[in-house]
Amino acid sequence: VLRNAVHVEEAEVEKCVRDVMKEKKIEQKDTGFKTNLHISLLQISGYKKLYLNVENLRKIPYDSENEEHEEQLIELWNLLMPQESLKARISKQWCDIGFQGDDPKTDFRGMGLLGLVNLLYFSKHYTKEARQILSRSNHPKLGYSYAIVGINLTEMAYSLLKNGALKAHLYNMVSGLPQMEHFHQFYCYLVYEFDKFWFEEEPESIMHFNQYREKFHEKIKGLLLDCNVVLTLQD
Repeated sequence: VLRNAVHVEEAEVEKCVRDVMKEKKIEQKDTGFKTNLHISLLQISGYKKLYLNVENLRKIPYDSENEEHEEQLIELWNLLMPQESLKARISKQWCDIGFQGDDPKTDFRGMGLLGLVNLLYFSKHYTKEARQILSRSNHPKLGYSYAIVGINLTEMAYSLLKNGALKAHLYNMVSGLPQMEHFHQFYCYLVYEFDKFWFEEEPESIMHFNQYREKFHEKIKGLLLDCNVVLTLQD
């Protein structure tokens, strides 16, 4: 019964709680135990479901024929560059927000639509911070490609979710089912903290990016080992 409990679907949690209590001879009227076990099983099943949802979004390739994808991309530009209009869909202007070439769709290959959704979420919910970080990323000596680094941090957040490293963080943050929103919030934390980390470290050049990315990754993994951890920009 206990082994099966950690694989239970959301709809079956209540029955599963009753079965565990019966098997372990715990009084059904022990509401404290019942509530805590119910929340715990929701968190466990929810983590697995969240990973599948994130993975499904990652598997969707950016499609320039898809109107919705294109609208999200243009919205990203408008949020980050409100003073400057995009002269054409294929344009060198994309480099101004840290894409590699004149068509951002090629940069989304590795992380698919997840990379765009993350960038857009940060720009929408933390517009002031996103513009500040974009501005800092244009630093003459310590500059980096804002959008490319953002997509790189999507990969970091995704891999931490995949290998289970985000369990303590999400279990502490959400009393019940973790949602896509909570994954996006963790991503926002990474973007904000990476920018601070990059400027504190003062790398000699962007050529050392991978080395500093790994150092940052190790730092985050270390923080996530704390069983009381919550890594978020929200109070």
